[in-house]
Amino acid sequence: LRSLLGSLADLDRALAAALGKHPKATVLQPLPRIGQINLAQILAEVGPILDRASDLPHAAAEVGASPVTKQSGKGAVVQFRWAANTRARNALGIFADNSRHASPWAAHLYRQARRRGKRHPQAIRILMRAWLRVIWACWHTGRPYDINHHRAEQRLAQEPAA
Repeated sequence: LRSLLGSLADLDRALAAALGKHPKATVLQPLPRIGQINLAQILAEVGPILDRASDLPHAAAEVGASPVTKQSGKGAVVQFRWAANTRARNALGIFADNSRHASPWAAHLYRQARRRGKRHPQAIRILMRAWLRVIWACWHTGRPYDINHHRAEQRLAQEPAA
């Protein structure tokens, strides 16, 4: 058990060292409740998608944060996107779920989705798309996330409490 705990501590130190060397780590580190492991997952899984995607809808589709609409004749149905990078979807989903406990904006989006009758997984995917917009902007401008520059968060903070 001591040997296993020592190995885990070594892995934690190696992760922290590698994370510090990634050029985009400082850009995403200020996100609410991201944590070291989740940050590493997002950099490793979502980062390459953000680099190669031509636009935000393309990135959202690859990550699995956008639904698929299937049409036949006059009927249309919106379904879960199965063709996606599952590791990227899991990393972004974990972050989105955690963020709603620290970000009033994220909690508000989640509550709105639940009030509209969305189940928890659907509400988390809605929140994933919203956070992906923020992450996309930070990633491509190189500016670290700052709650004071997040307009939706600021608008929510200025609204009178209901």
